Amino acid sequence: MSGSRWKATLFLTLLLCLALAAAAGGEVVQKGNVRLRFEGQMTPKDLPRTGEAPVHVAVGAKITALKAADPPQLKKIAIAINSKGRFSPSVVPVCTVREIQPSTTQNALKACGDSLVGSGQFGAEVLLPQQAAFPSGGKLYAFNGRYEGHPAILAHVYGTEPVPTSFTLPFVITHRKGELGTVLTASLAEVTGDAGYITALSLDLGRTIGRRSYLSASCPAPKGFGSASFPFAKASFDFGKSSLSSTLTRTCKARG
Repeated sequence: MSGSRWKATLFLTLLLCLALAAAAGGEVVQKGNVRLRFEGQMTPKDLPRTGEAPVHVAVGAKITALKAADPPQLKKIAIAINSKGRFSPSVVPVCTVREIQPSTTQNALKACGDSLVGSGQFGAEVLLPQQAAFPSGGKLYAFNGRYEGHPAILAHVYGTEPVPTSFTLPFVITHRKGELGTVLTASLAEVTGDAGYITALSLDLGRTIGRRSYLSASCPAPKGFGSASFPFAKASFDFGKSSLSSTLTRTCKARG
């Protein structure tokens, strides 16, 4: 198998499953032969009514084919997070793609450990010529960075099977109007291949330095109400000829 096809496999795995949350309560959507499970949580759930407090966020998805076939290759993913949650990239030093790509996990952490904002696991099934699918997996680390002039989460993957390889995937952070106003977007349009298919991945984001936090949030409960249900995150997956999306609703308790 060529190194470029293996990189594409890892890239697909990374994009599709950006953070499988440990807690239950995911949403399942299905179209044709493809089933998507999207999960996510924010902790703590006890948050101020006004102002913000540090939080950790886990969001993710898993795609499976319902019949004896591989899932379609993912082209693009967008994860929109509630506008009550805020990214503060200036809190953490900036890492550049060239510092961690290509690189082993050890060297990436050595180069950009001060920029670390999350970690997790990835998994993939690699299609080898004339053989059954080959399972692979490893550690993923997320660094605060910039990409094409925008703040970004640089997700670094390093795998050793079937050949050692690394890849860095930029999730660009943009803002728009509306309740789900913070959007993380990544594109695979130029790196998709047919060397493998997606299995799963997990990632937890969040870091606090002193009194400042990379991720913070408030609870959108109206005055007089002790809690609120709100759209936490929406994930959209573009497969080229088809797409799937799912929205998670979560509950928080308001302080103050």
